[in-house]
Amino acid sequence: MNDAHIPQTPPDESVHALGARLERTNELLVRMLAEVAKTPSTHAIFVDAGYVYAAAGLLVAGTEDRRSFDLDAEGLIEAFIDKARTIFADSRLLRVYWYDGARRRIHTPEQQSIAELPDVKVRLGNLNSNNQQKGVDSLIRSDLESLARHRAISDAALVGGDEDLVSAVEAAQGYGARVHLWGIEAAEGRNQAEPLLWEVDSRRTFDLDFCRPYVTRRPVTTYENEGEPPPSRDEVRFIGAQIAAAWLGERGRDAMAELLPGQPYLPGPVDQDLLIEAEKLLSRSLRGHAALRRALRDGFWQHLQGQY
Repeated sequence: MNDAHIPQTPPDESVHALGARLERTNELLVRMLAEVAKTPSTHAIFVDAGYVYAAAGLLVAGTEDRRSFDLDAEGLIEAFIDKARTIFADSRLLRVYWYDGARRRIHTPEQQSIAELPDVKVRLGNLNSNNQQKGVDSLIRSDLESLARHRAISDAALVGGDEDLVSAVEAAQGYGARVHLWGIEAAEGRNQAEPLLWEVDSRRTFDLDFCRPYVTRRPVTTYENEGEPPPSRDEVRFIGAQIAAAWLGERGRDAMAELLPGQPYLPGPVDQDLLIEAEKLLSRSLRGHAALRRALRDGFWQHLQGQY
């Protein structure tokens, strides 16, 4: 083939075209970096409500039992938002995630009111027969990982203490998000797992003064009627069976099967529920009446055994 017939690009023209392309590429990069610079950082707050109730209740009211105190969840959430606004000064809030447990994942009235708050998302795990949360840690991990993977957040404030949250922290960090562990001052010892403390990017603890405005101890009701004789053991045993029937109807045979291996002992939360309900029905306090409390448990167990 004769090279004389192939059109040749003058050297100056080739260099000029390459320079134009480079200049265009630089312009696009500058514009992209400018857009990134204008995009605000975003943070979210992830609250393990079970941890908050237990830790704040123990610190302020001296008990982890939710029935013994009221928690101003709206005020506490607002305090968390204000604290995040100070810490992440150049960032905007995506939302607050509030993780709690409920039977059959049906909102309680309190959880419903929290869900209605602006910028708050309530996510529910289940409650087993012992009032223990199930599935909450996996919900936290799923949300943390998903938001980090989609670059929806740059920082996550995690309020919790369970070691099972370590995998959630690792997942979010793997996508470039920074995870900041927030905790509530422990009444004694620690209320956050050490592996979790090691894994996060920063730590912050809220003390008694911070928590006190949001926790109010409920007045103790004794149900005492002066001048009346105490109930008989048979009466209390019947009340125990009556409560067991209602308990079984609400929770089902699977929950009953979980209790049976521990007989004659009841898990603490179930035993407390039994005592409180019995005192309401009897209009009498059973505190300090060991024999009557044994009769109450006997009646509870006798009904369950009769249904097994």
